[in-house]
Amino acid sequence: MRQSDDIQPALSHQHDTHVEMFDLAPVSLWLEDYSGLKQLFDTWRGSGVTDLREYLQANVARVQACSDRIQVVKVNRKTLNLFEADDLAHLVANLGQIFRNDMLDTHIGELVQLWDGKREFSSDTVNYTLSGQRLDIQLRGRILPGSEDTWDRVLVAIENVTERETARRKLALSEEYAQGLFEHSPISLWVEDFSTIKKLLDEVRRQGIRDFRVFTDVHPEFVERCMSEIRVIDVNQHTLDLFHALDKPTLLRRLREVFRDDMRPHFREQLIDLWDGKIFQQREVLNYSLDGEEVYVQLQFSVLPGHEQDWSLVQVALTDITARKKAEAYLEYLGKHDVLTKLYNRSYYVDELNRLERKGPAPITVIVADMNGLKAANDQLGHAAGDDLLRRAGEVLTKIIERPACAARIGGDEFAILLPGMDERDGIAMMENIEKLSELNNQFYSGLILSFAMGAATREPGERLEDVVKRADLKMYEEKRAYHAMAAQRASLFAG
Repeated sequence: MRQSDDIQPALSHQHDTHVEMFDLAPVSLWLEDYSGLKQLFDTWRGSGVTDLREYLQANVARVQACSDRIQVVKVNRKTLNLFEADDLAHLVANLGQIFRNDMLDTHIGELVQLWDGKREFSSDTVNYTLSGQRLDIQLRGRILPGSEDTWDRVLVAIENVTERETARRKLALSEEYAQGLFEHSPISLWVEDFSTIKKLLDEVRRQGIRDFRVFTDVHPEFVERCMSEIRVIDVNQHTLDLFHALDKPTLLRRLREVFRDDMRPHFREQLIDLWDGKIFQQREVLNYSLDGEEVYVQLQFSVLPGHEQDWSLVQVALTDITARKKAEAYLEYLGKHDVLTKLYNRSYYVDELNRLERKGPAPITVIVADMNGLKAANDQLGHAAGDDLLRRAGEVLTKIIERPACAARIGGDEFAILLPGMDERDGIAMMENIEKLSELNNQFYSGLILSFAMGAATREPGERLEDVVKRADLKMYEEKRAYHAMAAQRASLFAG
């Protein structure tokens, strides 16, 4: 019993010593739980994945899935100081600022080392402090003894080698090898001189200006002047390819065609960030190729190390995200439009109706239109014929409706047209024009006849728009009944 009593304090003292050694270590230490990552790896192996690097590079979202499975258990004081975090919770909540896209390849390398069965992994990579300062680091990780089967205890050591790497980069910039890396980079790289801009900002600050955003609101010409003071030192080959430039002199001579009006608000925000001391920045901007095509890019701006005092050497990296932006725009389009007719859909129509209810302008006229003969076309000739008739309806309404008016398909064969700022006479004129254009459309298509039963109503003072829609709907049904009655009468005459 006495022996057990002696052992317990000794073990406790040993544990306390280990905790203190961890906390006071002169390098950044992270204790992390990789068990979720191991489970994900096991799942991928079970599904037949053999080459992890190829699998991750095929879809970089899988890299994020790996990162999401890694849990930070604790870090030491050196880590908090290095990354400028108040405590562990503060650090973990801002990991996205510390680990950025420029460490993607090295992170894949670390994951591949673990996938290949190694218990240790290492990389030379880049992190960032919470204030945005770049950190060049050497990373070493090891699965701790006893956790080989679960990976629930992994110790990661990070050594800050920024000074050494900064010196190395300065040397490399003066060598031909560095120029080769720049010239053949797979992203657009620009080396620029912002020193005159730095002087202009310092001069404004000496004048007592404190709120730079308000200053640029009042003096937009200052933004224009700063924009004209950018000095492009060099660009790489990918930049010429991206902007369809024959050579560097041609691109530099025609920069105003690349940076048009769309760029000015972005550049103003860039200036505001620089005013606030943010010498590393990221944002999405719109540029143009020399052929006039839109080029959406992810811009990364960084004052190069050693030039923080005068901004005489700045690197701008542009990643082409045009395809992604077009995909996003198409998804947004699908959320608001009917795919078949290319008109707005019911969801957009409801939102626009609510907006007009609140904001106007008055008067507001609503037309409800029901396409004649769609059911018969579907029943007798098939849905392909009915779809073709709907597409023709979309052609007619798209041709004749202009902003701020809008036309929407709100049901199978039912359409609504909102005419803000238009009165009853405008509504009647619009319906007449729709009829004329429908008749013209019928001259170009044989077989099915395109026509609408329509009703219009104009909002009266104090009337809710949904009641206006109901009145227009009732008028449409009156015309619909007249259409069916006339069709029945014609059928009777032919039968006789």
